[in-house]
Amino acid sequence: MTIIRPYRPSDHYAVYDICLRTAHHGGDARPHYRDPAILAEIFALPYAHLEPQFAFMLADADDNAIGYVLATGDTPAFAERLRREWLPLVTGRHPAPNGIEPRDGDEVMRHLLHTPERLVVPALAAYPAHLRIDVLPEHRRQGHGRALMGRLVLALQEAGVPAVHLGVAAENLAARSFAERIGMHVIDVPGPLTYLGRRL
Repeated sequence: MTIIRPYRPSDHYAVYDICLRTAHHGGDARPHYRDPAILAEIFALPYAHLEPQFAFMLADADDNAIGYVLATGDTPAFAERLRREWLPLVTGRHPAPNGIEPRDGDEVMRHLLHTPERLVVPALAAYPAHLRIDVLPEHRRQGHGRALMGRLVLALQEAGVPAVHLGVAAENLAARSFAERIGMHVIDVPGPLTYLGRRL
């Protein structure tokens, strides 16, 4: 049996762990980075910290977290809060890049962390919310992702958000397939990511 419940501060480490175990095209990212902790501080923890009203955990019968969905209802405002409120919390662990072209995955991640404005894509203005969703591999293909998305959609609708988008790496075909199965459609946006959206 599983449940979906609101995020709690005590879930901080579980969010961190799930993110690292799913961040490499759906698989474990830890072998691919010298400092994999930065992944959670870009792609997961700031959402739970800044907008917990849109953070939901998937937990097993013993209340062990096995997945999450995290979101912001307003991407431009969220990018500003990342710069103002989140970066000061993590810059000590992950200093800003020195301006040279990133040479490896770790440097690419530091660049992403310190450029929150990259989240604001003009072509996605009609889809102001965006989300992150991850379920541990051993618990996939059981309907959990669809259930998490349903819970998030309700919260976004209650907040008056008109539409949501999701960006996935072009090579992550499983993530794209999942998004399309839950009613998201591809949005034509040039660039390295594939964007999918859904009206609410």
